[in-house]
Order: sequence, then structure tokens, then C-alpha cells
Amino acid sequence: QVQLVQSGGGLVQAGGSLRLSCAASGRTFSSYAMGWFRRAPGKEREFVATISGPSGTTTVYTDSVKGRFTISRDNAKSTVYLQMNSLKLEDTGFYYCAARRGASVATVPGRYDYWGQGTQVTVSS
Repeated sequence: QVQLVQSGGGLVQAGGSLRLSCAASGRTFSSYAMGWFRRAPGKEREFVATISGPSGTTTVYTDSVKGRFTISRDNAKSTVYLQMNSLKLEDTGFYYCAARRGASVATVPGRYDYWGQGTQVTVSS
């Protein structure tokens, strides 16, 4: 069993930056692909970014965050990060990290086995 504990998030003005962190329990973190998803008010949960295990050589982003968000991982700390720059109002939402058994990336929520508790990101004008 893997537990994911998220931190970061909060309120930021448009154009600002935030970094989300997701710390995993267990000793097999490096073997998992990791992902970030978000749910905006009144919308379905959507894919944001994913990174392969163990070295993170493959990353995939949804088009709306390309060039602004960066996903990374630190296997020594069993943590995955989402650096969010140039934030826009439409980035507001509840952000979740997720882990999947298997090293290959995935953009579909159903491919993930474990989920963090979520954290709110609010971008104001």
C-alpha cells in the first residue's frame, strides 16, 4: 500500500507561481509513474502532468499547461513535484497527485492506483 501526502497550494495572483509536493510512503516509489490531476469547479477531473519511473525521462503535459508547469521527482525523498508558473485564472482547482504501479506514464485517472488527499489552488485576478 502506498500513501500519498500532498502539500503546497493556496491562493496566488494571476501570473504568480506555486509548487505542489506529493510525498509517498513505502520503498518502491521509484518504480511508480506519477501524475497530477485537477478538478475545476463544475468540471470533471482532468489530467495535468505525468512523469515516468524511475528516472523521470518521460514527461507528458496537457496542452493548457505546457511551458508553464513542470513535473519532477526526487526518488531519494520519495516525492513528486509540480512547479506551476505563470498561473492563470483557469488553473484554479483541486489538485491531486497519483501513483501507478508500473513505470510508464499514463494520462487516464483509471490507470492510477493510489491518490493523494488533494490540495486547493486558487488563482485570483
